[in-house]
Amino acid sequence: MGIVAERNEDDAWSKVTVGRVADWRAAGVSAKRLRMLTKSGELVRIRRGAYATREIVAKAEADPGLRHALEVVASGEIRDGKGVASHQSAARLWRLSLLDAPPDKPLTLTVPRGTRDGSYRRPGLVSHAAELPDDHVTERYGVPVTTAARTVIDIARSATFRAGVVVADSALHERHSSKTDLRRVLARCEGWPGVARARRAVDFASPLAESALESCARVAFHEQGLPAPMLQTHILGADGGVIGRVDFCWAKYRTIAEADGLLKYQGRQDAIAELKRDRLLREAGYEVVHFTWQELFGEPERIAERVRAGFRRAIRIGADPRADASDYGEGPTAVGEERGRGRAW
Repeated sequence: MGIVAERNEDDAWSKVTVGRVADWRAAGVSAKRLRMLTKSGELVRIRRGAYATREIVAKAEADPGLRHALEVVASGEIRDGKGVASHQSAARLWRLSLLDAPPDKPLTLTVPRGTRDGSYRRPGLVSHAAELPDDHVTERYGVPVTTAARTVIDIARSATFRAGVVVADSALHERHSSKTDLRRVLARCEGWPGVARARRAVDFASPLAESALESCARVAFHEQGLPAPMLQTHILGADGGVIGRVDFCWAKYRTIAEADGLLKYQGRQDAIAELKRDRLLREAGYEVVHFTWQELFGEPERIAERVRAGFRRAIRIGADPRADASDYGEGPTAVGEERGRGRAW
């Protein structure tokens, strides 16, 4: 998405994808030509004083990361090496899940410590001053941006534990980063504000969580004192065939929990198939608990109690003989404590 210094007015506009008026003028497009291209639809106004080619705007319609990249470049804030997209803007460029959907604005940047430039403190822009080692910076869509690992740590340092887990799970699941990468960045940022919080999120993170809802559920289970479930487990029926893959499974207690997102059931047939699947799971001896976003954020303790009720029923009918009611707790536990985590089944 770089700006091309092209002086031939006849084709310069086709070699520049996005830029401010000054960038287009530097590429050889006159003010008159710029107006003509905009009027014909070959160029599209992104924001005041910034234009992009019709082709790249069309591509951005289907690519949220590219769409945000156009906004970042059009802002003119990353020119001359003054800063890089970071935090929420970087997460959007990496297409990482976030707990709260970020607004189109403000843009979020990080500038090197000691940078003093008033243009970085204005409406529509959040600027952070921090060290930017070379191995913490890369490019996405031609835009300078913090690496996925640095992006996760930056957000996890400044957000809640739950929000940190959501973005860390996403980066691991999409294979944009690894735990080794994340811990390397943590070591480089030792002593920075919020590093202890970020470290807890990294330690808790899993590449098996497939959505923000599943990540939030993992945190809620932990906070409610439940043992850590297995994720994305295939359940077998009596005939040895696979009934299906479930979101969360406590095999020791033969209990399953399913996170029901808005897109999970897109029609009547999906709902019927889910009812049949639940019946087969119960016939195979499993308790099944469903929950939604609203329940998870409004009444997490009720979800936890339904899961515990499943545990108790399983124990009564003779699930894993190692299972014991005292093994799964009876109430919330603080984030960061080890109760209910990493148990062997």
